Amino acid sequence: MSASVSIRAAAAGVAAILAAGWAFAGRAPAPLAAPSLLPAAHASAPPRVRGGPVVPGLEVLLRDSLHLVRGRRVGLITNHTAVTREGRSAIDLLHEHPDVRLVALFGPEHGIRGTVDGGERIATQRDPRTGVTIYSLYGATERPTPAMLRNVDVLLFDMQDIGARAYTYVWTMTMAMEEAARAGIPFIVLDRPNPVTARVEGPLMQFEMRSRGPLITGHFPVPLRHGFTAGELARYVNGEYRLGTRLTVVPAEGWRGNEWFDETGLRWINPSPNIRTLDAALAFSGLVMLETTNLSIGRGTPTPFGYVGAPYLDNAELLRRVRGYGLPGVRFELAEFTPRGTEWMQFRNQRCRAVRLRITDRDVYQPVLTALVFLSEIQKMHPRSLGMGPMLQMLGSRWAPDAVRRGDDPREIFRRWETENAAWKERVAKYRLYPAE
Repeated sequence: MSASVSIRAAAAGVAAILAAGWAFAGRAPAPLAAPSLLPAAHASAPPRVRGGPVVPGLEVLLRDSLHLVRGRRVGLITNHTAVTREGRSAIDLLHEHPDVRLVALFGPEHGIRGTVDGGERIATQRDPRTGVTIYSLYGATERPTPAMLRNVDVLLFDMQDIGARAYTYVWTMTMAMEEAARAGIPFIVLDRPNPVTARVEGPLMQFEMRSRGPLITGHFPVPLRHGFTAGELARYVNGEYRLGTRLTVVPAEGWRGNEWFDETGLRWINPSPNIRTLDAALAFSGLVMLETTNLSIGRGTPTPFGYVGAPYLDNAELLRRVRGYGLPGVRFELAEFTPRGTEWMQFRNQRCRAVRLRITDRDVYQPVLTALVFLSEIQKMHPRSLGMGPMLQMLGSRWAPDAVRRGDDPREIFRRWETENAAWKERVAKYRLYPAE
């Protein structure tokens, strides 16, 4: 979500936003060479560490790559997740460093401290700790303006993404990359692990579908669970779509693509208000699809992204149907809940009949397939009650929403996505930075 979410962010009311229909015209240009790469020379301790230690790109920059920013006026696109292993903020470290001039901060959805509800617009303000101006990239504009960049010599990006197309942080990054290219300013990504591994799943968005929803939730074609780190995605977009950005990625040292976040030794910090656990981050890439409908996924409860529910839902029949698929790595239970709170949510203060999802084996769990099964079965059960909304960007194509509405077997839809992803993964392998094993 940038956190943010629904189709507008990791904690946003998407259906309403999608209805706004922000449009962007254009065709994908021809490929360009891959960008430069720097070799890699709140919070609770995780339960276990597989390989560790993983060193975030922020620390690698300060340890041995400071020449990239030394003596330059730095603009930093960041939020509360940009910390060292000891929990020190990127903002404070760069502001205090004698060789760095931090002149501008840029905040994404949920704000620079990560406390603003999804979809809520944020105004420009001043950071009380450093006195540096914080320009909002989730307010009047979603990309840096020439005026914001007037005194900036180099742009840095550092925040924790969760590996899902509908999460807004990486698209804040790519829009800033476009503006940095126009201004002739170098762009540096301080990379962090993908918390849900490098695994890829779900619909690959076709380029023309990005105009069928907000750019902030689908700026460039990637699968719904894209498997990239922010740095890898920056390399892919810059290389395939010819942004012309003078891009450098400072990798997260020691991370491997098959490692989950709680195996890295890094501190878990909720990247947005409704992504409160690693399981929620994993489930998000599937259940976010349902936020373009009139279904609740548990916003307004202690466990967002842990339910599928609605007042009209026959949850006992739905439970029977989804159990019949034998979906791996997840257990389903009958549940009821009443969403409460001030943020955007479906069915505020209304009793929802629901099915609860509990991930039992994350290595085999398929969040997108699971959500697609729910969507397909509810469409068959409640065709007059389910409002599917504008799903073209979310499902990535014209054919997939049509197939769901027709009642096609969700496993067949998913197999077609897997075929599309196989070709895509081969094409983008050159942008990968981390070994898979």
